[in-house]
Amino acid sequence: MNTTLTVGSTEIGNNRPVYIIAEIGINHNGDIAIAKQLMDVAAGSGCNAVKFQKRTPEICVPEDQKSQMRETPWGTMTYLEYKERTEFGQSEYEQIDAYAKKLNIHWFASPWDLPSVDFLLGFNPVCIKVASASLTDTALLTKIAATKVPLILSTGMSTMDEIESAVALISKTNFGLAHATSTYPCQPTELNLRMIRTLESKFKVPVGYSGHETGLATTIAAVALGATFIERHITLDRSMWGTDHSASVEPTGLDRLVRDIRNTEAALGNGIKCVFDSELPVKARLRRN
Repeated sequence: MNTTLTVGSTEIGNNRPVYIIAEIGINHNGDIAIAKQLMDVAAGSGCNAVKFQKRTPEICVPEDQKSQMRETPWGTMTYLEYKERTEFGQSEYEQIDAYAKKLNIHWFASPWDLPSVDFLLGFNPVCIKVASASLTDTALLTKIAATKVPLILSTGMSTMDEIESAVALISKTNFGLAHATSTYPCQPTELNLRMIRTLESKFKVPVGYSGHETGLATTIAAVALGATFIERHITLDRSMWGTDHSASVEPTGLDRLVRDIRNTEAALGNGIKCVFDSELPVKARLRRN
């Protein structure tokens, strides 16, 4: 297995800076202006990447849900119409691609179906993320692995046997694993952050953390436990309409999160005991022998 994951020109792994991913997902609510605002927030906070989700609604929406009616900000419509209304297409992703280059930030996405993989490949992605919901989708994993694009596999809602089977399918690619609990928002008692060390020990690949909790402290704890990359959903306002906003981080929170991740990295040190120069005057003043 690879001990590092290369995304663009950035190496992710132990003893390297934590790679911070701002998950925009579907929090753009189908509005490219909101997507660009969120990209501004991520870049301004010092994140390394933004991530989206790409679906073909006709494939991804279950048949029994397609015709269900739903109240939305755009009026009453079927669930399929709603998903189509909020899905970005070629024009929007061309704008995202250009805007990410302008901001000097990586962007990539989670494809939820086979056509969406082909769609994303048209943009030469630096990485592909596999959502926890897709971990058991053998056809999707096989297709993504065949692209040889670096990938991150999220492990929420999965048993260890399921994770092992997925890893076997992608083992010849450059990949990392993201520990996650797929509850939105997730309670601290179900975060199980020590799984970060368990996954790293078992699979010998970079392991990160995809958090869906409220608050920031537990994400910082994930860094202290060895997470090599961090992914958190971001939003302009947690009260916005949509399913993921309540478990997302607002702009001021993202600023604090990035700051605290970098401070935690610096504080962890190298584990080798030394006497710092700043201690010497104190030592001379207080030591009797």
